[in-house]
Amino acid sequence: MRQAKILYDSIFCGILTETNDGEFSFKYDEEYVREYPDQFITFTMPVRNEEYKDKRLFAFFEGLIPEGWLLDIASKNWKINPNDRMGLLLACCQNCIGTVSVQPMPEQNE
Repeated sequence: MRQAKILYDSIFCGILTETNDGEFSFKYDEEYVREYPDQFITFTMPVRNEEYKDKRLFAFFEGLIPEGWLLDIASKNWKINPNDRMGLLLACCQNCIGTVSVQPMPEQNE
C-alpha cells in the first residue's frame, strides 16, 4: 500500500491511497471537512466525509503527472515505469504549479 498526504494551499486536506490490489481511494481529513467544507481540491471531488474509491487513479491526480518529454525525464531519472502512476505522482508532484501538492508517506504493509 502506498499513501500520500494531499495539501491544499499548504493545508493538509486528505489522504490518497493505492492498495496492494492497485485500487485507489481518497478521503478528506475530518478536520478539513469541518473547517473548509467549500474548499474542494477539484469540482469532481467535493468535500465530504465519505471516501472516494476507484479502480484507477482519479483524473484530477492523473492530471498532475508530467507528460511528454518531461515524463520521459522523470521516469528515467527516478527509474519509475511510466505506467506506475502513483509512483510518478509521489516522485513528481510535491511542488506542483497550482494549489494542490502531494507529500509521500512511508510505505505500510496491509
